[in-house]
Amino acid sequence: MMLIPAHHFRDIERKPEYLQPEKCIPPPDSRPAGTMWFIRDGCGIACAIVTWFLVLYAEFVVLFVMLIPSRDYVYSAINGLVFNLLAFLALASHCRAMLTDPGAVPKGNATKEFIESLQLKPGQVVYKCPKCCSIKPDRAHHCSVCKRCIRKMDHHCPWVNNCVGENNQKYFVLFTMYIALISLHALIMVGFHFLHCFEEDWTKCSSFSPPTTVILLILLCFEGLLFLIFTSVMFGTQVHSICTDETGIEQLKKEERRWAKKTKWMNMKAVFGHPFSLGWASPFATPDQGKADPYQYVV
Repeated sequence: MMLIPAHHFRDIERKPEYLQPEKCIPPPDSRPAGTMWFIRDGCGIACAIVTWFLVLYAEFVVLFVMLIPSRDYVYSAINGLVFNLLAFLALASHCRAMLTDPGAVPKGNATKEFIESLQLKPGQVVYKCPKCCSIKPDRAHHCSVCKRCIRKMDHHCPWVNNCVGENNQKYFVLFTMYIALISLHALIMVGFHFLHCFEEDWTKCSSFSPPTTVILLILLCFEGLLFLIFTSVMFGTQVHSICTDETGIEQLKKEERRWAKKTKWMNMKAVFGHPFSLGWASPFATPDQGKADPYQYVV
């Protein structure tokens, strides 16, 4: 019989008779079938609103403080187009990451009928979540905020008010990438704007007064630098996690690898879709991950 790490014992039931399916009454699910996935968490909703506010603030400063007052129309048009496109993709990625089911396991599926349908072999180990009364697939973990077991759960992110899991990791990666890009773009434009204004009259640099302009630019610079560092680190962490096919929780718990090892390229395609295309960079393209069995158990 295989040995299981100690932190698994609270979740694992080794024999079907100890699963106690007769005690599993499906928990009430307030979401009717077919409704949009949305987590009603006050902290997460507040963080999501702050995220949108900060992006819209950057949009306001870039357009009305730096680009529109500029007399270089080509410079304003090109940078305005690039910044607005990146901001739109960032917010679209945020919405997809927030409103996509990350891979929730059905509640209350630890019933006698379902256990019998699994046709478990002698010595086979399955996971049971006592909180949502579910038989969990391998690599699934319970989220106390979402109140669900999530397949390949990496972490719960309050900034997108959702878990990052099997079905929405692509959108979270795109969100961090586009936020990092618009932060970098904004910082570069702020630098050019300061240099330009030091050479000319400050009253010609903006439609706002010089003190107001300086305050708005400094706040944008601080915001851009902070989010550039934060999202760049998150983007790099997520890409590394995808390439190694090891979620953040699995790395934190140092869980023993019980799944097949694949190449980095195959792991990337498993998250962003088959085959490689421009759709990888689009939050509107749903990745084709193939027909993977959501219920995989350890033998």
